[in-house]
Amino acid sequence: MSIDLTRAASPKHPIPRRPQLSEDVAGSIRQQIVSGVLQPGSFVRIEEAAVELGVSATPVREALVALRGEGLVEQVPHRGYRVNELSPQDVDDIFWLQGTIAGTLAGRAASVITGEHLEQLTALNDGLRGAVARSDTESVEYFEFEFHRFVNKIAGGTKLAWFLLGAVRYTPRVYATDRQWGDDAVRSHEQLIEAFGRRDVEAAADVMRRQFRKWDIR
Repeated sequence: MSIDLTRAASPKHPIPRRPQLSEDVAGSIRQQIVSGVLQPGSFVRIEEAAVELGVSATPVREALVALRGEGLVEQVPHRGYRVNELSPQDVDDIFWLQGTIAGTLAGRAASVITGEHLEQLTALNDGLRGAVARSDTESVEYFEFEFHRFVNKIAGGTKLAWFLLGAVRYTPRVYATDRQWGDDAVRSHEQLIEAFGRRDVEAAADVMRRQFRKWDIR
């Protein structure tokens, strides 16, 4: 998926200093947790994380407080913040929520889509196909995100798209390095575009829901 509000800064590169710095730090740590880089039971040390991310201790501390509110970490007196376990049911729930919302939006889009919309979606999927063939992880994330963002824009479900974005925050992005997943995503998009071309609301919603189930990488 893409940068915007869903992609966290890489832990290998300093995070740019912006007013939302603590949110960016939270996003980076969150991704390390949901992708398994930070294992359940391990500790996130404020000073160490600050050095790793190239920021001061304050935004890291604020980020960990926010992640504690999300249930991803717990504070242990005199030791720091310990990573909580993300259970298989948690993962299932996240993908179910994404698929349900995205499927609803795809169905809405199918009822109002135009020829111009179809051309744009086809171009985005062609971009994804090329990125997958090149093993260009950053471009895979970009085109995948832009494809779905455009579908949501066509649907016009601003509030639903906002909730979907919240769920995407908890999606491990290691899928972008999986060639099989990339090939499947391209084919899924092709099926979705075909359903859109027929203005088949039920088929479009079903294709979208099934693609999100394929994101379960456990």
